[in-house]
Amino acid sequence: MIMSPPERTVAEGPRAAVTTGVFADLDTPDPLEAAFGDPLDAANPLGFAAFLDADERGDLLPAGERLLDRYGLGAEFVPLALGGRLDRADRLGRALRPLFRRDGALALGHGASNLVGGVNVWVAGDGAQQRRLADVLLGGGRVAAAYTDTETGNDVTGSRFTARRDGDRLLLRGRKEIVNNLGRAEAITLLARTDDAPGSRSHSLLLLDRAGLSRDHVDLLPRYRTAAVRAMYLGGMAFRDCPVPASSVVGGTGTALETMLRAFQLTRSVLPAATIGGMDTQLRTVVRFALDRRLYGRAVADLPHARAVLSDAFVDALVCDSLATVACRALHLHPRLTPLYAAAVKYLVPVLLREAVDEVGVVLGARSFLRSGPEAVFQKHLRDLPVAALVHAGASVCLATMIPQLARISRGWLADGPGEASALFRLDAPLPPLDLPALAIVASGPDVLAAPLWTARERLDGPLRALADEFVAELADLRAAVAGLAPRDRTPLAGPGSFDLAARYAVVLAAGAVLGVWLHTPGQPNAFLRDEGWVVAALTRLAHRIGRGEALSYPREVAVPELLARHDSGHAFDLVGRRLA
Repeated sequence: MIMSPPERTVAEGPRAAVTTGVFADLDTPDPLEAAFGDPLDAANPLGFAAFLDADERGDLLPAGERLLDRYGLGAEFVPLALGGRLDRADRLGRALRPLFRRDGALALGHGASNLVGGVNVWVAGDGAQQRRLADVLLGGGRVAAAYTDTETGNDVTGSRFTARRDGDRLLLRGRKEIVNNLGRAEAITLLARTDDAPGSRSHSLLLLDRAGLSRDHVDLLPRYRTAAVRAMYLGGMAFRDCPVPASSVVGGTGTALETMLRAFQLTRSVLPAATIGGMDTQLRTVVRFALDRRLYGRAVADLPHARAVLSDAFVDALVCDSLATVACRALHLHPRLTPLYAAAVKYLVPVLLREAVDEVGVVLGARSFLRSGPEAVFQKHLRDLPVAALVHAGASVCLATMIPQLARISRGWLADGPGEASALFRLDAPLPPLDLPALAIVASGPDVLAAPLWTARERLDGPLRALADEFVAELADLRAAVAGLAPRDRTPLAGPGSFDLAARYAVVLAAGAVLGVWLHTPGQPNAFLRDEGWVVAALTRLAHRIGRGEALSYPREVAVPELLARHDSGHAFDLVGRRLA
C-alpha cells in the first residue's frame, strides 16, 4: 500500500499565510518521518538503538525495510506518468532525508540504489522497459546499478564487461563486483561493452530481470563486508556467456554514455541534498550533548568555542541545502546548465558536510568514537557519510566533469544580467515537469546560478556588498585563468591547476545559491532566514575557503539562537525547517 502525504493546511498563527507548497504545515512531521517515530526512544523498534544494533550485526533492520514497503518508497523513484511520485527533484531530495537521518545503509539500499538504477531507464528506455521497471519499484522491489567494473572504476569507457550479439540475444561475459543489492534486486541496470572500437559509442545499457538470468551461466559472488554502512549488501556476479534478450538494451546500442551523462545529473543533485539528513542527526547529537554536559561550571553549549563551532556547522548545512536545492530546481528550469551544476553539487556538498562534521566532533570529544550509548549514532554516521558521498561519482570524477565545460560557461561571467531567474531560487515557486531526456550533455547558456553575485551587487550594501565584490573579483580571475589554459588542461586529463579552478568555481556557485535563495524567497516564514546575518556568515566562510575576503569577518555565534530553538522544538536544520518526529 502506498501511503500518500496528507492534505497540507496550516492553522491560524504566525505562519497562517503559508498554506501550500514547501513551507506548508511546518509543525507537522513529514509522513515518512512520523512513521519512523522518535529516534531517541529506546523502545522504538525504528529508533537509533535498533539501527545501531542492526549495524553491529551487519544486517539491514527488518523493521525498517517493512516500514519502507508499507510506505511505498519505491514510488518516489517512479515518474508520475508511470504511477509514481517522482515529480520534483527538490522534493525528492527532501523526501529521502528521513532515511539518511536514521541509517546510511537503509538510505543507500532502498534510496540511492533504486534512484541510480532506475533513472537511466526513465531517460532512454522504451515504453515496455519503463513499465516493467515501474512495476518492480511500485511493487516494493529493488533495482541494482551495475555500471562500473572493479578494474576500471569510474572510468566506464574502459569497462571490459561485454555483451556480444548472438542472433536475437546477447551473451554477457565478465564480472560485476561491489554492487549494492546485486544479490537481492529484482531488476538490474547494467553497463556492457558492445563494440571493441574505442570511443563513446562502444557501450550500451541493459535492463535485466534478475529472475530470468540462467543459473547455469551466472555465479553469485561472496558479499563484501565494509567498515562503514555495514548493513549494505555489496556483492557481485560472474557472467559466463549468459544469454539475455537483445531487447534488454536501453536507448539503443552504443548510447550508454550519453544516456548516463543525462541521467546522473538527477542523482548528483538529489543524493547530496538527501545526505543533509545524516548531518542533521550528527549536529543534533552534538547539540544535545553540549546542552547536557557541564564543563568549567557551565554547559558546553555556553562556551564560546563550542558555540562558534555549532553555529558554523549549521550555517554550512544551510549552504549545502541552498546549493543542492537550487541545482535540483535547475533540472526543471535550466536543463542546459545542469551538466555543470550537478557535478559541482556532487563535489562540494559532501566536502562541506564532512568538514562540518569533523569540526563538531571536536565538541563531542572522545564520545565521537563510541559505538554504544546516547552519542553512538554520531560515529555510525561519521563512518557512513563518506560512503554515501562516493555513490557512483567521487570528488575527482565530478571535478573532471566540470573542467571541459568551464571555457564555454566562463565567457558569460560578469556580463549583463542573464535574465530573470527568481524561480530558480524561490523555494516555494512552482516548477515545470521534470523532463529528463531534455537534459543537455554539455552545459551552455548564461550562468544563472552564479549571476546574483554580480547582477544583485548594486542592491546590496555593507558586508554583503563587500562579499559580492570579492566573488566578482574571483570570477574575473577564474575567467582569465580558464582562458589561459592549455588545450590538454581543458580535458579530464588536465593537471592539478585545472582541478583547483573547478573546485573554486564550485564554491562561487554555492555563494550564488545562498545569495539567490535569500533574495528571491520572500515567502520564507522563518525570521532567522529572512535576516542577512546567516548570509553574511555563509558568504564569508565560502570566501575564506578560496582565500578571499580575509579582512572580512562575521559574528561567530550568529546561528546559535536559531540552532538551539530548532533543537528544542524538534525542527530540521535546513532551509525549510519542518518539524521532525
